[in-house]
Amino acid sequence: MKTLTSFAVVAALLCLAALPVRARDDESKAEEGKAAPTIDLPATSIDKVLPDKKDAKTLSLKDFEGKKNVVLFFFPKAMTPGCTLESCGFRDKLDDFAKADTVLIGISNDSVENQQKFTDKEKLTFPLLADTDKKVTKAYGAYNDKRGVPSRYTYVIDKKGVIRKIYKEVKPADHPAEVLKFVQNELK
Repeated sequence: MKTLTSFAVVAALLCLAALPVRARDDESKAEEGKAAPTIDLPATSIDKVLPDKKDAKTLSLKDFEGKKNVVLFFFPKAMTPGCTLESCGFRDKLDDFAKADTVLIGISNDSVENQQKFTDKEKLTFPLLADTDKKVTKAYGAYNDKRGVPSRYTYVIDKKGVIRKIYKEVKPADHPAEVLKFVQNELK
């Protein structure tokens, strides 16, 4: 009887090992050299990057295809010290990014109301996306399950909608200059 039970356990384990493995939600589906996952979310300051869409309530990456490069940076929470430092660093380099034909877009899981408060308080001059259901954050592989917020990741997307660079090691104070250098040297 013991041998039969042992055989059944081994057979069951072998069957389980043969099953297809599904990707976890937090695994990055976004990869360098591949098309960026789609985005269509509520946002602040849409008119700053799309002047012809003054009344728009949502922003889509499709709006920039063939026109502008995009720096999409995920941040954990609006109005926190590191996120403020990074966002203001991008704000202060906005003209340099514009000269490189690149728009800046921030994204977190905050509500659009909190994103607007953050925008107003820090005088941010680029859109902040509100991914409250976390679908986009997870599609980009930027969701941190342990902390329940986005990781501080940045994706540089070219005019064709292809991810050219992913940053997963970000120091808020230095990151805007690091990304600007990449954009100026690699996205001509």
